Amino acid sequence: QVQLVESGGGLVQAGGSLRLSCAASGRTFSSYAMGWFRQAPGKEREFVAAISWSGGSTYYADSVKGRFTISRDNAKNTVYLQMNSLKPEDTAVYYCAADPRAWVGLLLHSYEYDYWGQGTQVTVSS
Repeated sequence: QVQLVESGGGLVQAGGSLRLSCAASGRTFSSYAMGWFRQAPGKEREFVAAISWSGGSTYYADSVKGRFTISRDNAKNTVYLQMNSLKPEDTAVYYCAADPRAWVGLLLHSYEYDYWGQGTQVTVSS
């Protein structure tokens, strides 16, 4: 069992930056595949980025590629999402997710993850 707590969301102007953090409980964090998803009002939850257990592999949605960076610090049980050049269409609740099946590498679909945080709101004004 792992608990995830996101932080770092807020209101920012277009072109600005935010860094989201996701702190995980549990001693086996380093063996978890991690991901970030987002959900805008009236829309389905969508994949944003994923990172392997070691941090050696990452994958991004086309909509955020080149602007967002996912990283992790296994010593701190934390995964990050650095968001630069934010756009109004990035406005959403952002969720981090974890799955203990580290051997599968990168997980790109919400149904593949076992654990979810409560989400943090990101609002980008134009």
